[in-house]
Amino acid sequence: MAKVKPRTEIRFILNGEDVALSDVAPDETLLDWLRLERRLRGSKEGCAEGDCGACTVLVGRLSGGKLVYESVNACIRFVGSLDATHVVTIEHLKGKDGNLHPVQQAMVDFHGSQCGFCTPGFVMSLYGLWMKSATPSDAEIEKSLQGNLCRCTGYEAIVRAAKAISTYGKAAKDPLLAERKAIIARLSALKDGRRVEIGEDKQRLVVPGSLDDFAKLYKDEPKATIVAGSTDVGLWVTKHMRDIAPAVFIAGLDELKAISETDGAITIGAGVTYTEAFALLARRIPTMGTLLNRLGGEQVRNMGTIGGNIANGSPIGDTPPPLIALGARLTLRRGAKSRTIPLEDFFVAYGKQDRQPGEFVESVTVPLPARGEKFAVHKVSKRRDEDITSTLGAFRLAVARDGTVAAIRVAFGGMAATPKRAFAVEAALIGKPWTEETVEAAIAAFDTDFTPLTDMRATAEYRMLAAKNLLRRFFIETSGTKAPVQVGRAA
Repeated sequence: MAKVKPRTEIRFILNGEDVALSDVAPDETLLDWLRLERRLRGSKEGCAEGDCGACTVLVGRLSGGKLVYESVNACIRFVGSLDATHVVTIEHLKGKDGNLHPVQQAMVDFHGSQCGFCTPGFVMSLYGLWMKSATPSDAEIEKSLQGNLCRCTGYEAIVRAAKAISTYGKAAKDPLLAERKAIIARLSALKDGRRVEIGEDKQRLVVPGSLDDFAKLYKDEPKATIVAGSTDVGLWVTKHMRDIAPAVFIAGLDELKAISETDGAITIGAGVTYTEAFALLARRIPTMGTLLNRLGGEQVRNMGTIGGNIANGSPIGDTPPPLIALGARLTLRRGAKSRTIPLEDFFVAYGKQDRQPGEFVESVTVPLPARGEKFAVHKVSKRRDEDITSTLGAFRLAVARDGTVAAIRVAFGGMAATPKRAFAVEAALIGKPWTEETVEAAIAAFDTDFTPLTDMRATAEYRMLAAKNLLRRFFIETSGTKAPVQVGRAA
């Protein structure tokens, strides 16, 4: 069989227009392209790191045969990741008669804008919410706006506008919904399964056509930069001016998007975003759902992947500590060969993981808490929402019938050079009565397990005190006090 020749252009839809780009730099952001190349300047650059939401646009993609639109940060989303997608900017909301869109009119009438700089981002986030829920609750509105910051109006006027949108028009008659069948057909034609290769050397980018194609490519070019959600890699470019070429964009690989539950465990593909993982994790391990809701804003959760959060090995990554406490196992792949290891063994030292050249994270398998087990995750940060962790503790406990600790796993982020289990603390608890006295005696073991550092997020002393107090909190939660602790149940 003849080898299929790679395409040499990125193809996507911008608002209503078909776009084919054969001259794209691997580090070109969607925001720069929109503003500089297409003169679509409604999207603004406020932070260039995915925090403020002023650059928010919607990106539609096919998922399981359905068209899904998600708010994303254009400032850290790369053009190379857009193959077979539909990019919708605020300019597309204008009616044929020039009238304002219902979302925009509501913002005007309810005084949701003052200086106006951040307003397009708010409008796009609310538009994405409105298409999913025509009459959203306060909680849904607040969640959709976690990634949008305003320094002028406060948020009450914006929330009132969000609740009133459907009085200005019907979501079912919105043009973007009306044109979905046509967009699905157009995107299906664009998603042809071919590899995309553009540029050479420092200007080279690749979009693999399949998982096998990616595995072979990365084995042959292990120094390439893998870009999934770009919530981290985007900052390498916008803040650190790092060279990421050759860049391999894998967000469109459906084989990495699988999430399933079998035999008491959830298996999550490396390309599954926080948003995609939320429903199953929140239902089966509720405290994980609570944690995901505090991870970035809605735009970051729509882009960032659990596999990427693990693969970058950050000591303050939010998902590794709870996954380690749950006993998760990681599947790594190099070429056609795969291997599975305990997740905790993946993290070797700061910036170093147990990953061979050309090997990548393929999936993570997470055991569910057993019947009667207690599981909790607690994140400490300066700001509750959309903030980076100072310290994060995860606890999984099994208490025997006689009241002694049969098994316990305690893992922390932000306390060491890698996500790490508190082995000394665990040893001080196992076999002992699950009592306040036992817990207080075990507190001293934290000094054996961890030597935290001082940085801009917290002092070493604060981190240590917070970690000890999180264990105390977990004890209180599991001793009759009503609190958000997951109790394992049989499937």
